[in-house]
Amino acid sequence: MKLILASKNAHKAMEMQAILGDGVELITQDKTIAKDIDVVEDGLTFEENAIKKALTIMKETGLPTIADDSGLCVDALDGRPGIYTARFAGDNATDDENISKLISELEGVKDDARTARFVCVIAVAIPNREVTTYRGECEGRILTQRQGKNGFGYDPIFFVPEHGKSMAELSADVKNSISHRFKALKKLKESL
Repeated sequence: MKLILASKNAHKAMEMQAILGDGVELITQDKTIAKDIDVVEDGLTFEENAIKKALTIMKETGLPTIADDSGLCVDALDGRPGIYTARFAGDNATDDENISKLISELEGVKDDARTARFVCVIAVAIPNREVTTYRGECEGRILTQRQGKNGFGYDPIFFVPEHGKSMAELSADVKNSISHRFKALKKLKESL
């Protein structure tokens, strides 16, 4: 099955392709007539943003399209950064700036109150069908300092209790087998 990914991110496409396996061929939108479209993520939930991206690219290409929206939700911050995860420290913030802001906002918060989860919602838009969504979550805790060199984003401060390590200390294989994106894509794969 051929699916368009409503993203131009080759790294994301490779990660998703590895999870979906050989039965699915994932093509990033920049390899289609939708290459110049940048969808504004102005929804109030991960679901709204994923659905908007999938529908926009599906309508442009006429082909089955998947999109994801994901982020980090911290309980002590009432779910923030949430849908603003990538731009938590500002519109063009680096991963390091976002991490520094999060560590700063959690200063003084005790270890057991630093619970958090990575959330991923995958939306699937197929012509003449209802859009479906699949949600995956990975539970953890926010560390007070960075640990590990693997991964990206908030991985160095996201501690995974069952592995006793930060996400950035896990191998790619282990991370991909427990991640929020893996869990959402696994549900999608099962529905295909």
